[in-house]
Amino acid sequence: MNAAPLLAGVELGGTKVFVLRARGREIFERETIATTTADETLPAAAAILHRWQAEEPFAALGIASFGPLRLDRTAPDFGHMLPTPKPGWVGADIFGALAGALPCPARIDTDVNGAALAEWRWGAGAQSSPPSDCLCYLTIGTGLGGGFAMQGRPMHGAMHPELGHIQIRRAPGDDFAGACPFHGDCIEGLVSGPALARRFGAPGDRIAANDPRWDHVAHDIAQLVGTLLLTTAARQILIGGGVGMGRPELMDRVRAKLLAQLNGYLPFVTPDSIAAIVRAPALGDQAGPLGAVALAWSALEGVPE
Repeated sequence: MNAAPLLAGVELGGTKVFVLRARGREIFERETIATTTADETLPAAAAILHRWQAEEPFAALGIASFGPLRLDRTAPDFGHMLPTPKPGWVGADIFGALAGALPCPARIDTDVNGAALAEWRWGAGAQSSPPSDCLCYLTIGTGLGGGFAMQGRPMHGAMHPELGHIQIRRAPGDDFAGACPFHGDCIEGLVSGPALARRFGAPGDRIAANDPRWDHVAHDIAQLVGTLLLTTAARQILIGGGVGMGRPELMDRVRAKLLAQLNGYLPFVTPDSIAAIVRAPALGDQAGPLGAVALAWSALEGVPE
């Protein structure tokens, strides 16, 4: 008999949902649902969970969702979606719909906080020496999001981090107005996939690696990374997502820009250490699904939220 606990997870993304089962950290089954409206998507995911629960009860459930979410358990709208431009999701009771009727501990958090927790448990954080007590997971794709795992717990406060809307110091000569409907040239409005398409006049994956306009993009990402290192002293900044992992040569530009911008101020960020500090996620594109599993583990172990 396998002693590893049976866990369930839901990774709720903007275009698709993964509902999965895992033994310990090993995902052995997953079903995919298109993300339409909350009224359609959540009952479909819940039906899979209830079918699996009837087959063999799971020990805990983890929900890693796009946001913004209310994560304060004392709030009357805990587990609900906060105002979002995604049609049909404002006010959706995600936690209640997925965990409310299941007789097991459950945990909900943002997808990026979940991914950070997975990387801390099993990925780059566990592989570093010493193991990371604080790491940040960034995803750069359709949007830009970021989460933290600090001492094995995701970062919360009045809300969860909203790193995509940090405003940074622009590169001299960069006159791109930005693409964020709220802030224009916040970091998401400068380097997300849609922002790159507007900046370049074509999707980023069609732009040559040696195009000089990538220098402005690298500058902007380095500004964000430097801000995070200065404010949190994170041991690692992991950059995932389609832009982050789809352009490995961009990472080298970001590192070079970061070293120049910091100008030697942070003694732990050096030419010798920077590749281990600013890097791709060790779990690759599995950081997201494993984020849901990591949240289930936290629920099972009773890790404080």
